[in-house]
Amino acid sequence: MVARRLAPTRINLLRARRDLARVTRGVALTRRKREALVVELVKLARPAMDSRARIGHAVTRATESLADALAQHGAAGLTAMAWPLREPSVELRAAQVWGLAVSDVVDRTPIARTLDARGLAPGAIGPAAADTVARFEELGDLLVDAAPREQRVRRLSEAVQGTTRRLMTLEHRVAPGLIAQINAVRQQLEEREREEHLRLRRVTRLRQR
Repeated sequence: MVARRLAPTRINLLRARRDLARVTRGVALTRRKREALVVELVKLARPAMDSRARIGHAVTRATESLADALAQHGAAGLTAMAWPLREPSVELRAAQVWGLAVSDVVDRTPIARTLDARGLAPGAIGPAAADTVARFEELGDLLVDAAPREQRVRRLSEAVQGTTRRLMTLEHRVAPGLIAQINAVRQQLEEREREEHLRLRRVTRLRQR
């Protein structure tokens, strides 16, 4: 970064030094914030990975079961069995993690149901369709439970990336630019003082002569 040229005055030198002190404090605060965000992210990383593994396993089982059900009943038959559709309710509550807006699930209706709750007789739909329904309902519950954690992981990851970019900017652009300004102004002031000192010496010698 090319430092912006400042007029060689003591006021500008003091201002640049104050700016550098603020940037130095900002670097320390930003680094501590990033470390705290990373610690929080690491705490959520393992549960999130385990949850993703369970979801992936549930998707595989549900997809295999759906293939068997389609082979027996066809798409039209499964659509008829799924009627009427229902919309599970989920109640969310706003929350914050290190100043990041997130959501918590405070209440929801379970997606998984018993055979009686589905209103379908096991003998009428067959084992393949019944197993498909059960597996996809289980998958739905896993997805709802994992959603708040996944949101936190995503928000924290974005915050870590943004904080890292700000830290790099402060450390490698702003601070070096201010240091270059301070050095340039100080060097010019020192040169001016030396010239003034030499001028005074010449004037003194002329007076003595």
